[in-house]
Amino acid sequence: MAHFEIKNLNFSYPAVTGKKALEDINLNIERGEYVAVCGKSGSGKTTLLKHLKSVLTPHGKTSGEILFEGKPLAEADLREQSSKIGYVMQNPDNQIVTDKVWHELAFGLESLGMDQKTIRLRVAEMASYFGIQGWFHKNVSELSGGQKQLLNLASIMAMQPTVLILDEPTSQLDPIAAADFLNTVRKINLDLGTTVIITEHRLEDIFHAADKVVVMEKGKIIAADEPRKIGEFLKAENNEMFAAMPSPVQIYYGVDNNLKCPLTVREGRNWLSEIFEDREIKVDSVKEEEYNDDIGTPAIIMKEVWFRYEKSSPDVLKGVNLNVPKEKIFAIVGGNGTGKSTTLKSICSICKPYRGQVLIDGKRLDKYKSSELFRGNLAMLPQDPQSLFVKKTVREDLEEMLISGDDKSKVDAAAEICDIKDLMESHPYDLSGGEQQRAALAKVLLTDPKILLLDEPTKGIDNFFKLKFAKILKDLKARGVTVLMVSHDVEFCAKYADIVGMFFDGSVITTNTPNRFFSQNSFYTTAANRMSRHIFKNAITNEDVIDLCRLNR
Repeated sequence: MAHFEIKNLNFSYPAVTGKKALEDINLNIERGEYVAVCGKSGSGKTTLLKHLKSVLTPHGKTSGEILFEGKPLAEADLREQSSKIGYVMQNPDNQIVTDKVWHELAFGLESLGMDQKTIRLRVAEMASYFGIQGWFHKNVSELSGGQKQLLNLASIMAMQPTVLILDEPTSQLDPIAAADFLNTVRKINLDLGTTVIITEHRLEDIFHAADKVVVMEKGKIIAADEPRKIGEFLKAENNEMFAAMPSPVQIYYGVDNNLKCPLTVREGRNWLSEIFEDREIKVDSVKEEEYNDDIGTPAIIMKEVWFRYEKSSPDVLKGVNLNVPKEKIFAIVGGNGTGKSTTLKSICSICKPYRGQVLIDGKRLDKYKSSELFRGNLAMLPQDPQSLFVKKTVREDLEEMLISGDDKSKVDAAAEICDIKDLMESHPYDLSGGEQQRAALAKVLLTDPKILLLDEPTKGIDNFFKLKFAKILKDLKARGVTVLMVSHDVEFCAKYADIVGMFFDGSVITTNTPNRFFSQNSFYTTAANRMSRHIFKNAITNEDVIDLCRLNR
């Protein structure tokens, strides 16, 4: 018996006429399967997952049937669904309901009315299994993003669900924390036989592990098969989703060969070794740019900036010194909780340092009036795009940014740039995570900033819009805009940033060109680099590896 049987499922949001968010969905998910659902932002992934738990099903028009363990899902009461179907959301803060770690672990069990003896046993087991003992008595507010998401997972697993549904669970995690989290999910699947259904734009860590990969496009399922066959299908069809495939798959199809397609970095490394086993390496590196510390007058200067959220709390920023050159794309990477987002907030005066100086275009931040600073000068895209939406439609939200004398055509132009023209009459909260990010970017761009601060700008964005987003950043740079972004997306930073800085322990410890920065790292680097570094010295993108392979044919 299948765990889920989805038959002819159709769904439309109430505000959108003539367009189905889900169309003729037919899918069986077997017990113990690991199912990866992928597709462009707005393809229907999150909407589909929310239909698998009645309490999360969005408001709208639904037809078709969903069977859970052979019975209509609608007939399963909320208690049964709460205990059997676990759901992990994108943003861990949206799911945490208590203030203490231990209480969060126990909360779901208490809600189910379990006795104290059972609760204590389950909580102890989960804390041990997930390695939570060290922060068991902490306040939830003290946890990093990775710890919060792990706590969410542990809290759900304490109820011993038979199905675990995860919607972009690593979107706010750094690469190392994300890999650890996804490895834990895979372990749950293998050790406990828990059925896993997961959506993830970062396919690198889940594609190879999946028993079945489901590809969605415009609300429909266009393919559902084992990973290797999905790669073959997308390449043969010249489908845009091929751009989202893991680096080993993309590199494989970019190089003439008749070997088996690798799915993992390890398989990719072995594949490259086999290709070059009896071949002389004539060109082993790509051309590098020199990093120049002499940048003239920077757009942003931070001098010995110190900040803490409360007088008695530890310092988050510890003597930050940072020079951001004008008309460059500067990326800051680093682990969760190191102070990256706080740095951006200090630059735009949301957080007020107790020591040090922040200068914008050579002028001290505290000498700017708000109207002078945030209109035509400085703008910030926050990590949570929902915080920018205050109206009932996307159009109304964008028009809110217009000032007296502005032509409303500016709104349509921003919508065109951010690829949201067909979403203008939708409620912002009905959009997918990636669509919300694009709408928020359009709203920010309407302020005509000279300096653009971006906090995790590619979170929830598919690989296709990343290409468009990169073009937006390049166009802005060409128009004289300086971009400073905080990001966990090392692949994006490697390909499109001009300068990369590493944030650690409250300060920026190093800056360099992407090529030099990522090629020197062992873990904080790209899949292409980890796959090829035993043969090529400094290849950091898929294109780098493909070009070097072709040069050495």
